[in-house]
Amino acid sequence: MVSREHKRSAAALHEKLHLLRSITNSHALNKTSIILDASKYIEDLKQKVQRLNQDIANAQSTSSNHDQNALPPVQVTVETLEKGFLVNVLSEKSCPGLLVSVLEAFEDLGLNVLEARVSCADSFRLQALGGENDEEGESSIMDAQAVKQAVMLSIRNWSETNELRD
Repeated sequence: MVSREHKRSAAALHEKLHLLRSITNSHALNKTSIILDASKYIEDLKQKVQRLNQDIANAQSTSSNHDQNALPPVQVTVETLEKGFLVNVLSEKSCPGLLVSVLEAFEDLGLNVLEARVSCADSFRLQALGGENDEEGESSIMDAQAVKQAVMLSIRNWSETNELRD
């Protein structure tokens, strides 16, 4: 006779495996295959983080070689919401072309802009609600720090591009 506790723990394990399967977009049916798919998924995420960190390091080393005053003081904050992120980008100076760069960063991350408020007149202000792109049936785990780093990288790239035009 199987105890209720054992049945509850088996049900909880089944639920967690089902959740893991859906998060990793696994089509596996047995526990071992689900865990292997999750392991591969984690390795892919680690590689993405490593590439982003490398891009950021390259951008920082490149920007340290340039005039530091070329980058306008820009404040970036990212908050995690239930199904996405609230991204705020503020600069006291007007920044022509910066909006496009930030939106391209969203696209690169697979985020859809669900709602946005933008002012580019005397200063630059962007408040955007970004949700994960689920069109391809893929779900990814992303944190606010990764979104902030990608937005900051897009701002640095925009600054360097504008520096070259001046």
